[in-house]
Amino acid sequence: MPVRKANAVWEGGLRSGKGLMRLQSQTFEGPYSFPSRFEEGPGTNPEELIAAAHAGCFSMALAASLEREGFPPKRVSTEARVHLEMVEGKATITRIELVTEAEVPGITPEKFQEIAQAAKEGCPVSRALGAVKEITLEARLA
Repeated sequence: MPVRKANAVWEGGLRSGKGLMRLQSQTFEGPYSFPSRFEEGPGTNPEELIAAAHAGCFSMALAASLEREGFPPKRVSTEARVHLEMVEGKATITRIELVTEAEVPGITPEKFQEIAQAAKEGCPVSRALGAVKEITLEARLA
């Protein structure tokens, strides 16, 4: 399996500095700063990129699991909400909420929930983020 890369360059101090993050694929390059990370300033931040990675990974994992169980989905749409909070004086990702909606012909709501929960546990990004105390899932059929 390939090794994926991204890089970031930070210039200056924490509050007055600025940075730029780039993906290896060159499909994304975005500025980040103290205000974009800890306030509501313009630009991206590491947590937003984690959210994108988790939403993408979970959507693929759920689609694969549904297909493997005989329920190929028409569409899976996921939003990941990454919560960054201060814990004992340190910025900490405390919770990630996955909210997904899927169009899956012929599946019962109970079977869908079972498969969705298993996909959440097995998703490589969920597994990598195991130190996050809480990763929740709200899954609904369209």
